[in-house]
Amino acid sequence: MSKINYDLTRIRGVVFDVDGVLSPSVVPIDTDGNPRRMANIKDGYAFVQAIRSGLKLAIISGADTDPVRRRFELIGFTDIYLGHLEKLPLLEKWMDENGLTPDQVAYCGDDIPDILPMKHVGLPVAPRDADPDVKSVARFISTVDGGCGVARELLEEIMKAQGSWPVYDKMAFGK
Repeated sequence: MSKINYDLTRIRGVVFDVDGVLSPSVVPIDTDGNPRRMANIKDGYAFVQAIRSGLKLAIISGADTDPVRRRFELIGFTDIYLGHLEKLPLLEKWMDENGLTPDQVAYCGDDIPDILPMKHVGLPVAPRDADPDVKSVARFISTVDGGCGVARELLEEIMKAQGSWPVYDKMAFGK
């Protein structure tokens, strides 16, 4: 049984913000004044598995840096929208292009620009340390802070419900 109170078998698409969701809310600045984001390796594994299973994934973020774009392209994302604070129009366009209805989409955000897109989907999700106003519209609040495996937790729950999360038994490893 899932810890998320939603019919996860309906989910076909998942959209993520970056800063505060896939990376911690605190972003170090390098000597040239550029933000340096951290990436969660377990989130990366879950992204690869989700893409392989056929889930549609997208990034919609106000952040706009080449390293962020490259990371998600390397993982296999094809829908990466950076440098956008007005997120709802992009979400609606993405959903339309992919033939997705609101009840088939989860959106994970942590701050005020994420509220409108979160209200537009069936499964709004927030990290544990999200803004209180964001958490008030979330249907599921992650057990972890942003950057600490929010995507892994969400995608694993979705794929387990859909029977597509990889299961390895001890026999597979010769034990």
